[in-house]
Amino acid sequence: MRLVPVTLSLVDAVLARPVLDEKGMVLVGSGVKLSERMVTRLKQLGVSSLYIEDKRTEDIVIVDAISDETRRSAVNTVYNSMLSMIETERGSRRASRPQIGRDLSRAFQDILADLKGNKSGLISLASIFTVDGYLYHHSVNVAILATALGLAKGYGQKEITELGIGALLHDIGCTRIPPEIMNKPGVYSDLEFEIVQKHCEHGYDILRTQDGISLHSAHIALQHHERMNGTGYPRKLKGLEISEYARIVAICDVYEALTSKRLHRDAHLPHEALEFIMGGGTTMFDLNLVRLFAKNVAIYPVGMTVRLNTNETAVVVSLNPEYAQRPIIRLLTDERGNRLDMPYDIDLTKELTMMIVSYSE
Repeated sequence: MRLVPVTLSLVDAVLARPVLDEKGMVLVGSGVKLSERMVTRLKQLGVSSLYIEDKRTEDIVIVDAISDETRRSAVNTVYNSMLSMIETERGSRRASRPQIGRDLSRAFQDILADLKGNKSGLISLASIFTVDGYLYHHSVNVAILATALGLAKGYGQKEITELGIGALLHDIGCTRIPPEIMNKPGVYSDLEFEIVQKHCEHGYDILRTQDGISLHSAHIALQHHERMNGTGYPRKLKGLEISEYARIVAICDVYEALTSKRLHRDAHLPHEALEFIMGGGTTMFDLNLVRLFAKNVAIYPVGMTVRLNTNETAVVVSLNPEYAQRPIIRLLTDERGNRLDMPYDIDLTKELTMMIVSYSE
């Protein structure tokens, strides 16, 4: 299988991995043959890439950071937990606070177990979801990245759980922002941006009264938009005034947001997002954490179809943990775009004149 952009050229292609809705439920299952109507509808739903079957890459196995079952359960738990917290606040529903805490803890422990069992050495996110499910899938992906970073730092069970639960709920304050503003496809006005910025304080207000959620976790919601140089919000904290948990989630939040399709823009490639974060590593983000993050994330995920500086196209076959920018690839076309009868693999650590320059169909 391989990852390709969603275009009408995918008509009659067979889906290799499912597309999930906002609740983590399967919208279109693997094995489905794509029609023109389905491709058009998926584009309308904000799906920008799909994993498809391809005989030339049938031996390539896409490994998500967590299992499909764990991901679907986590997204569904975050969705239901956020809904319960907000409805309880409004008095429209009586939810058991301890039950919410237990459900979130169970979902996080499943994520943690999957990450501890990940032997690939680099974290790769392989979920495909509709844009209206962005908040919930984003929350789970940020938790995956933050937990991986916490493990790399050697966090113990208490620390990793506080970090993970806080990351899962870091954007819960967005549920208090009017949908017409939160989902606006264009640029925010100054007033709208002020309203959106309030989601940090809203999130803290919601979480600090929840049973089973520590204040350390709640402060992630409050501080994840603070920046090392004091240019963030809501309190313009600087440096070590920002909790380490929030400094971790700040990096993961920006990376995941940049690599996701949004209403107002297409997704950036993983290496482009990492370059942006590295560029802010001495001003906006904790440089030591940025360096650790860069060592643990797959900037060219397995299955991604890429274009080389030679104008050839290839698919990423496997990762080189020591040289993340130079994976093993399989050439699919020559420099003139002609399909190769016999695709072959190249280790970019041994072909130093070749490099990946862009995503490709």
